[in-house]
Amino acid sequence: MLQFLRRGQNGDNAAGGEDNRSESHSHRPSIGLVLGGGAARGFAHIGVLRTLIAKGLVPDVIAGTSIGAVVGGCYAAGNLDGVEQWCRSLTRRSVLGYLDVSFSGSALLGGGRLAEKLTETVGNVSIEQLPMRFAAIATEFGTGHEIWLTRGPLVEAARASYALPGMFPPVRIGSRWLMDGALVNPVPVSAARALGARVVIAVNVNTDLYGRGTTIQHLDAPEPEAAAGETPMEEMAAQRGLFGRFAGERADKRQLLGTAGRPGLSTVMVEAFNVMQDRLTRARLAGDPPDILISPRLGRIGLFDFHRAAEMIDLGAEAAEKALEHVDEVVAALA
Repeated sequence: MLQFLRRGQNGDNAAGGEDNRSESHSHRPSIGLVLGGGAARGFAHIGVLRTLIAKGLVPDVIAGTSIGAVVGGCYAAGNLDGVEQWCRSLTRRSVLGYLDVSFSGSALLGGGRLAEKLTETVGNVSIEQLPMRFAAIATEFGTGHEIWLTRGPLVEAARASYALPGMFPPVRIGSRWLMDGALVNPVPVSAARALGARVVIAVNVNTDLYGRGTTIQHLDAPEPEAAAGETPMEEMAAQRGLFGRFAGERADKRQLLGTAGRPGLSTVMVEAFNVMQDRLTRARLAGDPPDILISPRLGRIGLFDFHRAAEMIDLGAEAAEKALEHVDEVVAALA
C-alpha cells in the first residue's frame, strides 16, 4: 500500500514523509528536481534530465506531477533509456493504439493499455526501492486534498498522478480515490523541499502556453461547417456494419480527438484543464519559487502531439543548457 503525505492547512506535512536514504552526493547540497504536468509536452523533461545528468547534476530528490511523475519515475527506476526509446518511436497511428476509448464509466479512456506499457517499461518496482527520494503528486477525490505518494508501487503512483478527470478514471489506492495532481500542485516545488532538497530545480512545460490576457476588437467570421446531415465516412461505415467494430472504434477516436477544423471532446477537456493549471502554477510558483526554473519553449507543441517527442526532448535539453550557469551559481552558494 502506498504511503501518503497530505498537505496540512499551514503547509506542513503529515508524519511519514521522511526516509533514511542517505545523500548520494555529500560533496554538494542535495538537489531536488521538480517535473511539472503538461500532457505530451512533458516529453521535454527527458531532454532536461539528459542535460543535467551530463553536467553531473544528478538529483537526490524527484517530485513529479502527471507526466512529470511518469518521466521522473522512469528515470528514478533506471529506465530513462527505455521510456525515451518508446517516446521517440511514437507515431500518430501508434498513439491511437493506446486509446482504449470507452464512453461508459467515469472516463473516456480505460487507461489499461497505457498502464501496461508503463509497467513493461518500469517493471514492478516500488518507490522504496528507488535510489533517491521520490514523490508523485495526486489529488484525493471528494476532499481535494493534495496527496504525496512516497511509498508503494511506482506505476500505481504514476497512474494516480496522471488520472486527468474525465479522461482517465480515478485510481483507488487503499481507501482513497485519487486523480491528477495538477488539480492542486502542477509544479510541486513544496514537495521537493519537504523531502530534503536544498537546491530545487523546477521544470514548467506550460510557461508560454497562455498569455496573461488580451482584448479582441473584432471577431473573425466563422468558416462554414459541414451541411447538416452529413456523416463522416468512418461513422457511416460503422453504422452499416462495414469493417465492423474497427471502423466504429476509429470513429470514436476521431470524435475524441477532433479534427483540424473542430476540437474534439478530449481536446476541449484538456485545454480547459490547462488554463486552470496555468493560473494555479503561476500562483504557487509566486508563493514558493524554485531556486532555478527551466521553461522549455513549447508553445507550438499540441497537447496530444506525442508523436513529436524528438522535437520536445531537444527543446527541453536546450532550455536546460541555458539554465546551467545559474544552477552552478546556486549550488556553489549553498555548498
